[in-house]
Amino acid sequence: MSMNGLYLVLISALVLSLCYRYYGAFIAAKVLALDPKRPTPAVVHEDGHDYVPTNKWVLFGHHFAAIAGAGPLVGPVLAAQFGYLPSMLWILIGACLGGAVHDMIILFASIRHDGKSIAEIAKEEIGQSAGLAAAIAVIFILVITMAGMGIAVANALFNSPWGAFTVGATIPIALFIGVYMRYLRPGHIGEASFVGVVLVIAAVVGGAWIQHSSWAPFFTLSRVQLDIILPLYGFVAAALPVWLLLAPRDYLSTYMKIGTIGALALGIIIVQPQIHMPAVTSFISGGGPVVPGPVWPFVCITVACGAISGFHSVIATGTTPKMLTNESEILPIGFGAMLAESFISVMALIAATSLIPADYFAINSVPETFAKLGMNVQELPMLSQMVGENVAGRPGGAVSLAVGMAHIFSQIPGLGEFMSFLYHFAIMFEALFILTIIDAGTRVGRYLLQEVGGLIYKPLGDANWTPGVVFTSALISFAWGYLIFGGSIASIWPLFGLSNQLLASMALAIGTTMLLRMGKVKYIWVTLAPLCFMLVTAVTAGFYNIFEFYLPKGQMLLAGASVIMMVLIVFVIVDSVKVWRSILKDAQKNLKQAM
Repeated sequence: MSMNGLYLVLISALVLSLCYRYYGAFIAAKVLALDPKRPTPAVVHEDGHDYVPTNKWVLFGHHFAAIAGAGPLVGPVLAAQFGYLPSMLWILIGACLGGAVHDMIILFASIRHDGKSIAEIAKEEIGQSAGLAAAIAVIFILVITMAGMGIAVANALFNSPWGAFTVGATIPIALFIGVYMRYLRPGHIGEASFVGVVLVIAAVVGGAWIQHSSWAPFFTLSRVQLDIILPLYGFVAAALPVWLLLAPRDYLSTYMKIGTIGALALGIIIVQPQIHMPAVTSFISGGGPVVPGPVWPFVCITVACGAISGFHSVIATGTTPKMLTNESEILPIGFGAMLAESFISVMALIAATSLIPADYFAINSVPETFAKLGMNVQELPMLSQMVGENVAGRPGGAVSLAVGMAHIFSQIPGLGEFMSFLYHFAIMFEALFILTIIDAGTRVGRYLLQEVGGLIYKPLGDANWTPGVVFTSALISFAWGYLIFGGSIASIWPLFGLSNQLLASMALAIGTTMLLRMGKVKYIWVTLAPLCFMLVTAVTAGFYNIFEFYLPKGQMLLAGASVIMMVLIVFVIVDSVKVWRSILKDAQKNLKQAM
């Protein structure tokens, strides 16, 4: 029995709205007791470079764009191999009880710790050794995350002059809007938004002309070329002032994203596409061509950012707290942005599962793997012709999502002739997600390298020392760029998911520690419950990755990285438990003395 995609849209919108209205408000008022009168780090330390008080909606745009990278798009698409039901359930339950809580708590923690990073917060809340372990773990995780994102966008853009031109054009557009908002027309946010959106749409239209012109060879890039260009871009983005590229790009891309997802939701309401993927597939026990492991724990680590993401803690303790103007904004920016990301994941899931299963697997598997499935494609040759590119054998989730989105939009009366344009618009839309997270992730990696490097060579710890900024930006970019060269989505994404969930566990442990220090013992279940589930899930997935996939294939680097991250995170968790016992013992002692 097939499912109508409209039902999934309505269910997810209702669940996420109720979660924000009641659970988010409860955490803001009772658990954290947000204080709008308390000065934020952006106000106290304003320097015009990193600490910049920012309009609430601009900051929402930056934060949302930074956290909503490839994860909420690619993750649910890859996890669709298990069927639509496991992914749908985990997206909604995980986001409401885990992801939104995680993001809000850790953003609050950074605000209350003067805008410091997650490693510095761990040092103050748990101990010196825990802080160092957290810093090393986060650097590892950032490198893996950027590699996963880079592979996804490279697989979508190689041999695609239309896509490469459109995505490339968004960089000078963002630079122009940054200058526009800061010097030419400061304060005219609506005006800048309009100009930016018009220019981005023009870039998509221009890409169609580029593809059929003499300029096409200049934008027809190979995987190797993209593997070089992407880290170079990350280096430049990390070194530039936040207002010049990061903030305007994130702002523009966010509202393009929200607009596109809104349009997709409307398209689903109009078209009411049938979900062709079954609720549960035969791959729930493992052995799938896209994700090799069983549905649990792999649906959790594959969906990743769509439900809960440790990477968000890096952003929530990196750029965002240095730009937040008022504590009351923690609810919409921390909690609300995560729920919006989850809604995007649902839309991505619907778009992917609306494809015929054989077509879905043909796109998301290399030809050799697909041939072993014994499936025959149905609509894929027609879809490739309609979008103007061969979309088979492009694993990573981005292409299948773009095809699914374009197919849904093309069924709206009057849009059937524009499927090629719609497909490339969707590719641009996805690439914007990915590049904005590369922007922010590489920058945060630079912050952390400077913090750790400052322990060895003091000038490196100065965030404004130009040689240190350049050196650390180059180092973090080279590290994740190196992984892109030798990696694939099948090997990197499970490692990304594992590291992501391990970091989420660490952030929730820090949040639990902070709640205990605040005297909120009766509310620690808010963070402790998702912490326990995510830790068990991540460790189980780690053992699967190491002993079932990496070691048998001789992938020693990936196996070693998995072991190191698991050891570091478990070390932080153990230290956290020791601190919890000490806090509770002191509280009991004080209570007895008071009596």
